[in-house]
Amino acid sequence: MPLTNHPCLTCGACCACYSVDFSVYENQSHGGKVPEGLTVEVTPSTCRMRGTDHVPVRCSALTGTVGVKAACGIYEWRPSPCQELEMGSPACERARSRHGLPPVAPNSFLPCGPHCV
Repeated sequence: MPLTNHPCLTCGACCACYSVDFSVYENQSHGGKVPEGLTVEVTPSTCRMRGTDHVPVRCSALTGTVGVKAACGIYEWRPSPCQELEMGSPACERARSRHGLPPVAPNSFLPCGPHCV
């Protein structure tokens, strides 16, 4: 499947649906990879992606338009909750549904890789 047809690149619903909390040790200032300026402190040991800390949710790293063309601006450095969310999973499908998007068609995509959100 050409990368431009990958469902994640026309979705982005997960990035505009959920709070993304993770350990401060994933931030660049603590030796991690997530850019510090894109996060807010929740507790001394937990931070959250900026934009997922209020309603309407929209991660500060999300580029494009949900349901049209979307991508993660820090894909290579995204935090662990983003890495763990799988395309087609129940959480993915809930996010898609909340944005009026249909379920991902089974067997119509490659396993998620560097081309995903």
